[in-house]
Amino acid sequence: MHQPVLLQATIQNLVTDRHGTYVDCTVGGGGHLSLLLDHLAPDARVIGIDKDADTLNNTKVKLNADNLTLVKSDFRQLDKVLYDLEIIHVDGIMIDLGVSSFQLDISERGFSFHDDARLDMRMNREQKLSAWEIVNCWTESEITRILFEYGEESHARSISNAIVKSRHQQPINTTLELAEIIKEAVPARYRREKHPARKSFQAIRIAVNEELEALREVLPQAVAALKVGGRLCVISFHSLEDRIVKQFLLDQTRQCKCPPDFPVCICGCRPPLKLVHRKPIIPTDEEIAVNPRARSAKLRVAERI
Repeated sequence: MHQPVLLQATIQNLVTDRHGTYVDCTVGGGGHLSLLLDHLAPDARVIGIDKDADTLNNTKVKLNADNLTLVKSDFRQLDKVLYDLEIIHVDGIMIDLGVSSFQLDISERGFSFHDDARLDMRMNREQKLSAWEIVNCWTESEITRILFEYGEESHARSISNAIVKSRHQQPINTTLELAEIIKEAVPARYRREKHPARKSFQAIRIAVNEELEALREVLPQAVAALKVGGRLCVISFHSLEDRIVKQFLLDQTRQCKCPPDFPVCICGCRPPLKLVHRKPIIPTDEEIAVNPRARSAKLRVAERI
């Protein structure tokens, strides 16, 4: 069952004008979108973006609102989506990163290492690249790189070596086949901790969907689309995402960009954003108890100035 993370905190920080225009860049299970609609006046406008057609169809059934427009697109094309809808500026943009519970809970999508399914992990089923291509066609060095960079997997080399050896015998077709190969490739003590395939599956999913590249592309578009006083709310779930968001916001809120050894400021920089909260908002113990997937979530909020 889909349980939105940091739900109340996100909407409370996002909405500054009940009659405004808002964008949910990652519709997912529609939890944040539903509460957002409840907080807005009937004349407000809401745009929901997702590249997963199944997700959008599911949300369309659940949410029947005249002021809601759902768009099938990658959020890295935010500026095009708004241009096509003849929207110049908006009052708030929220981005809930990572894979949604809706996708995780459908075993046939191939995101989970707990259920047996064909290796897939595509958020957009129309794209060509899937987890199967990465696992069965990419070189050992390429697999090592994504496991280390995207999964921060300390056993990346041994796992990628085991994958390549196994696929030489026969293709690796399913999630449980891959999970078992990973399990056998890591030390026994590592298997007794969290599931040994967790980081590798995360890394492959990020690579399949180009998640970090998309995040780097959407953030400046979001800033450009905000009205003065408009808010940007970003929920991240692991350190790679949060590092990108944190660094971007720091850069966009920095008053001076002169080299640190300059005695006086000569850049005349006027930052486009200010931080609403100096530190990220994290889930309460109560929320984590109800929804363990929330444990690593961080919400960062900035305002256009």
